[in-house]
Amino acid sequence: MLMPIGDDNSDRRLKPLVNYLLIAVNIFVFIFFQGLGANEKFMYAFSTVPAEIVSGKDIVTEDQLYEDPSTGQRFSVSGLQQTPISVYITLITSMFMHGGIAHIFGNMLFLMIFGDNIENRIGHLRYLIFYLVCGIIASLSHVFISVSVGSGTLIPSLGASGAISGVLGGYLLLFPKRRVRVIMFYQMMEVPAIVAIGIWFAFQLINGIGILGGQEGGGVAYGAHVGGFVTGLFLIKFFAIGRR
Repeated sequence: MLMPIGDDNSDRRLKPLVNYLLIAVNIFVFIFFQGLGANEKFMYAFSTVPAEIVSGKDIVTEDQLYEDPSTGQRFSVSGLQQTPISVYITLITSMFMHGGIAHIFGNMLFLMIFGDNIENRIGHLRYLIFYLVCGIIASLSHVFISVSVGSGTLIPSLGASGAISGVLGGYLLLFPKRRVRVIMFYQMMEVPAIVAIGIWFAFQLINGIGILGGQEGGGVAYGAHVGGFVTGLFLIKFFAIGRR
Protein backbone atom coordinates (compact mmCIF):
# COMPACT_ATOMS: atom_id res chain seq x y z
CA MET A 1 0.00 0.00 0.00
CA LEU A 2 1.35 3.43 -0.97
CA MET A 3 0.17 6.65 0.70
CA PRO A 4 1.59 10.05 -0.36
CA ILE A 5 2.08 12.52 2.49
CA GLY A 6 3.91 15.41 0.81
CA ASP A 7 6.08 16.63 -2.03
CA ASP A 8 8.74 19.23 -2.89
CA ASN A 9 7.24 22.72 -2.99
CA SER A 10 10.51 24.65 -2.97
CA ASP A 11 9.79 26.23 -6.38
CA ARG A 12 6.25 27.34 -5.58
CA ARG A 13 5.77 31.08 -6.08
CA LEU A 14 1.99 31.30 -6.35
CA LYS A 15 -0.28 30.87 -3.35
CA PRO A 16 -2.69 28.04 -4.26
CA LEU A 17 -5.87 29.97 -3.49
CA VAL A 18 -8.07 27.94 -5.87
CA ASN A 19 -6.78 24.67 -4.43
CA TYR A 20 -7.59 25.90 -0.93
CA LEU A 21 -11.04 26.97 -2.14
CA LEU A 22 -11.75 23.56 -3.71
CA ILE A 23 -10.77 21.79 -0.51
CA ALA A 24 -12.91 24.18 1.56
CA VAL A 25 -15.97 23.72 -0.68
CA ASN A 26 -15.68 19.93 -0.53
CA ILE A 27 -15.45 19.97 3.26
CA PHE A 28 -18.29 22.51 3.57
CA VAL A 29 -20.64 20.44 1.38
CA PHE A 30 -19.75 17.24 3.23
CA ILE A 31 -20.45 18.76 6.65
CA PHE A 32 -23.39 21.09 6.08
CA PHE A 33 -25.23 19.58 3.08
CA GLN A 34 -24.41 15.89 3.43
CA GLY A 35 -24.47 15.81 7.23
CA LEU A 36 -21.13 13.96 7.31
CA GLY A 37 -22.53 11.46 4.84
CA ALA A 38 -25.80 10.83 6.68
CA ASN A 39 -28.08 12.86 4.37
CA GLU A 40 -28.78 10.23 1.72
CA LYS A 41 -31.67 12.21 0.25
CA PHE A 42 -29.32 15.03 -0.73
CA MET A 43 -26.64 12.66 -2.06
CA TYR A 44 -29.08 10.68 -4.20
CA ALA A 45 -30.53 13.89 -5.65
CA PHE A 46 -27.23 15.43 -6.76
CA SER A 47 -25.05 12.40 -7.59
CA THR A 48 -24.35 11.36 -11.17
CA VAL A 49 -26.61 8.50 -12.31
CA PRO A 50 -25.49 7.00 -15.66
CA ALA A 51 -29.03 6.20 -16.79
CA GLU A 52 -30.09 9.80 -16.18
CA ILE A 53 -27.17 11.25 -18.13
CA VAL A 54 -27.81 8.98 -21.11
CA SER A 55 -31.57 9.55 -21.20
CA GLY A 56 -31.60 13.16 -20.02
CA LYS A 57 -34.51 12.27 -17.75
CA ASP A 58 -34.69 12.50 -13.97
CA ILE A 59 -35.27 9.05 -12.43
CA VAL A 60 -36.89 8.65 -9.01
CA THR A 61 -37.04 5.27 -7.28
CA GLU A 62 -38.64 4.03 -4.08
CA ASP A 63 -36.73 3.53 -0.85
CA GLN A 64 -35.66 -0.07 -0.36
CA LEU A 65 -35.94 -2.10 2.84
CA TYR A 66 -33.19 -4.65 3.46
CA GLU A 67 -32.70 -7.28 6.15
CA ASP A 68 -29.32 -8.40 7.46
CA PRO A 69 -29.43 -12.24 7.21
CA SER A 70 -27.03 -12.69 10.12
CA THR A 71 -28.71 -10.38 12.64
CA GLY A 72 -32.21 -10.04 11.22
CA GLN A 73 -31.93 -6.26 11.55
CA ARG A 74 -33.84 -4.27 8.96
CA PHE A 75 -32.64 -1.01 7.49
CA SER A 76 -33.84 1.36 4.80
CA VAL A 77 -31.79 2.61 1.86
CA SER A 78 -32.96 5.75 0.08
CA GLY A 79 -33.92 5.49 -3.57
CA LEU A 80 -32.95 7.97 -6.25
CA GLN A 81 -34.31 11.42 -5.42
CA GLN A 82 -35.67 14.15 -7.66
CA THR A 83 -33.01 16.49 -9.00
CA PRO A 84 -34.51 20.02 -8.81
CA ILE A 85 -32.52 21.17 -11.84
CA SER A 86 -31.23 19.55 -15.01
CA VAL A 87 -29.73 16.09 -14.42
CA TYR A 88 -26.65 17.19 -16.35
CA ILE A 89 -25.71 19.56 -13.53
CA THR A 90 -24.97 16.45 -11.43
CA LEU A 91 -21.79 16.03 -13.50
CA ILE A 92 -20.53 19.02 -11.49
CA THR A 93 -22.36 18.70 -8.16
CA SER A 94 -21.23 15.08 -7.73
CA MET A 95 -17.61 16.34 -7.78
CA PHE A 96 -18.12 18.06 -4.45
CA MET A 97 -19.73 15.22 -2.49
CA HIS A 98 -18.26 12.19 -0.74
CA GLY A 99 -19.49 8.92 0.68
CA GLY A 100 -17.77 9.08 4.06
CA ILE A 101 -14.99 10.56 6.17
CA ALA A 102 -12.31 8.20 4.82
CA HIS A 103 -13.40 9.02 1.26
CA ILE A 104 -13.11 12.79 1.65
CA PHE A 105 -9.93 12.57 3.73
CA GLY A 106 -8.11 10.56 1.07
CA ASN A 107 -9.29 12.79 -1.76
CA MET A 108 -8.43 16.05 0.01
CA LEU A 109 -5.01 14.71 0.98
CA PHE A 110 -4.18 13.96 -2.67
CA LEU A 111 -5.58 17.33 -3.77
CA MET A 112 -3.60 19.22 -1.14
CA ILE A 113 -0.32 17.51 -2.09
CA PHE A 114 -0.55 17.60 -5.88
CA GLY A 115 -2.99 20.39 -6.75
CA ASP A 116 -0.92 23.33 -5.54
CA ASN A 117 1.92 22.52 -7.95
CA ILE A 118 -0.43 22.46 -10.92
CA GLU A 119 -2.00 25.78 -9.88
CA ASN A 120 1.46 27.30 -9.43
CA ARG A 121 2.34 26.24 -12.98
CA ILE A 122 -0.77 27.24 -14.92
CA GLY A 123 -2.35 29.95 -12.75
CA HIS A 124 -5.56 30.30 -10.73
CA LEU A 125 -8.26 30.51 -13.42
CA ARG A 126 -6.73 27.95 -15.73
CA TYR A 127 -6.36 25.54 -12.82
CA LEU A 128 -10.02 25.89 -11.86
CA ILE A 129 -11.15 25.23 -15.44
CA PHE A 130 -8.69 22.33 -15.78
CA TYR A 131 -10.00 20.76 -12.57
CA LEU A 132 -13.66 21.05 -13.56
CA VAL A 133 -13.09 19.77 -17.12
CA CYS A 134 -11.18 16.74 -15.84
CA GLY A 135 -13.96 16.00 -13.36
CA ILE A 136 -16.73 16.25 -15.96
CA ILE A 137 -14.94 14.04 -18.48
CA ALA A 138 -14.13 11.57 -15.68
CA SER A 139 -17.84 11.31 -14.82
CA LEU A 140 -18.72 10.85 -18.49
CA SER A 141 -16.13 8.07 -18.68
CA HIS A 142 -17.85 6.33 -15.79
CA VAL A 143 -21.22 6.76 -17.51
CA PHE A 144 -19.86 5.35 -20.77
CA ILE A 145 -18.35 2.28 -19.10
CA SER A 146 -21.47 1.61 -16.99
CA VAL A 147 -23.70 1.73 -20.06
CA SER A 148 -21.24 -0.32 -22.15
CA VAL A 149 -21.09 -3.19 -19.66
CA GLY A 150 -24.79 -2.84 -18.83
CA SER A 151 -24.16 -2.71 -15.10
CA GLY A 152 -24.75 -0.12 -12.40
CA THR A 153 -26.60 2.38 -14.58
CA LEU A 154 -28.92 3.26 -11.69
CA ILE A 155 -26.17 3.42 -9.08
CA PRO A 156 -25.29 7.04 -8.19
CA SER A 157 -21.63 8.02 -8.22
CA LEU A 158 -20.03 10.90 -6.35
CA GLY A 159 -16.67 12.20 -5.24
CA ALA A 160 -13.78 14.39 -6.35
CA SER A 161 -11.68 11.38 -7.38
CA GLY A 162 -12.15 11.88 -11.12
CA ALA A 163 -11.08 15.52 -11.06
CA ILE A 164 -8.16 14.74 -8.74
CA SER A 165 -7.11 11.93 -11.09
CA GLY A 166 -6.82 14.60 -13.78
CA VAL A 167 -4.60 16.61 -11.44
CA LEU A 168 -2.42 13.54 -10.96
CA GLY A 169 -2.17 13.04 -14.72
CA GLY A 170 -1.09 16.65 -15.19
CA TYR A 171 1.38 16.40 -12.31
CA LEU A 172 2.96 13.27 -13.76
CA LEU A 173 3.53 14.96 -17.12
CA LEU A 174 4.85 18.24 -15.71
CA PHE A 175 6.86 16.94 -12.76
CA PRO A 176 7.78 13.29 -13.42
CA LYS A 177 11.01 13.42 -11.37
CA ARG A 178 9.78 15.51 -8.45
CA ARG A 179 10.33 13.85 -5.10
CA VAL A 180 7.17 12.72 -3.36
CA ARG A 181 7.16 11.60 0.27
CA VAL A 182 5.17 8.42 0.71
CA ILE A 183 4.47 5.75 3.28
CA MET A 184 5.13 2.39 1.66
CA PHE A 185 5.53 -0.94 3.44
CA TYR A 186 5.03 0.94 6.74
CA GLN A 187 8.09 3.11 6.08
CA MET A 188 8.38 6.74 5.03
CA MET A 189 10.52 7.32 1.96
CA GLU A 190 10.92 9.64 -1.03
CA VAL A 191 10.28 8.42 -4.56
CA PRO A 192 9.97 10.19 -7.94
CA ALA A 193 6.45 11.24 -8.89
CA ILE A 194 6.52 8.82 -11.81
CA VAL A 195 6.84 5.96 -9.30
CA ALA A 196 4.27 7.21 -6.78
CA ILE A 197 1.63 8.17 -9.34
CA GLY A 198 2.55 5.28 -11.66
CA ILE A 199 1.79 2.71 -8.95
CA TRP A 200 -1.51 4.45 -8.19
CA PHE A 201 -2.54 4.51 -11.86
CA ALA A 202 -1.56 0.88 -12.41
CA PHE A 203 -3.93 -0.08 -9.59
CA GLN A 204 -6.77 1.96 -11.13
CA LEU A 205 -6.15 0.52 -14.59
CA ILE A 206 -6.06 -3.10 -13.40
CA ASN A 207 -9.31 -2.68 -11.48
CA GLY A 208 -10.88 -0.80 -14.39
CA ILE A 209 -10.08 -3.66 -16.74
CA GLY A 210 -11.58 -6.03 -14.18
CA ILE A 211 -14.86 -4.12 -14.32
CA LEU A 212 -14.88 -4.37 -18.10
CA GLY A 213 -14.47 -8.10 -17.64
CA GLY A 214 -17.58 -8.24 -15.49
CA GLN A 215 -15.97 -8.12 -12.04
CA GLU A 216 -17.42 -5.95 -9.29
CA GLY A 217 -15.71 -2.66 -8.60
CA GLY A 218 -16.43 -2.58 -4.89
CA GLY A 219 -18.36 0.68 -5.23
CA VAL A 220 -15.35 2.53 -6.69
CA ALA A 221 -15.71 4.22 -10.09
CA TYR A 222 -12.36 3.12 -11.50
CA GLY A 223 -13.50 4.13 -14.98
CA ALA A 224 -13.79 7.72 -13.75
CA HIS A 225 -10.29 7.55 -12.26
CA VAL A 226 -8.76 6.31 -15.50
CA GLY A 227 -10.78 8.75 -17.61
CA GLY A 228 -9.82 11.70 -15.44
CA PHE A 229 -6.16 10.72 -15.39
CA VAL A 230 -5.92 10.36 -19.17
CA THR A 231 -7.76 13.67 -19.59
CA GLY A 232 -5.24 15.38 -17.34
CA LEU A 233 -2.37 13.92 -19.34
CA PHE A 234 -3.77 15.19 -22.62
CA LEU A 235 -4.92 18.64 -21.48
CA ILE A 236 -2.22 19.88 -19.11
CA LYS A 237 0.18 20.98 -21.85
CA PHE A 238 -2.63 22.96 -23.49
CA PHE A 239 -3.44 24.72 -20.21
CA ALA A 240 0.26 25.40 -19.62
CA ILE A 241 0.74 27.27 -22.92
CA GLY A 242 2.37 30.63 -22.32
CA ARG A 243 3.18 29.83 -18.68
CA ARG A 244 6.80 29.66 -17.57
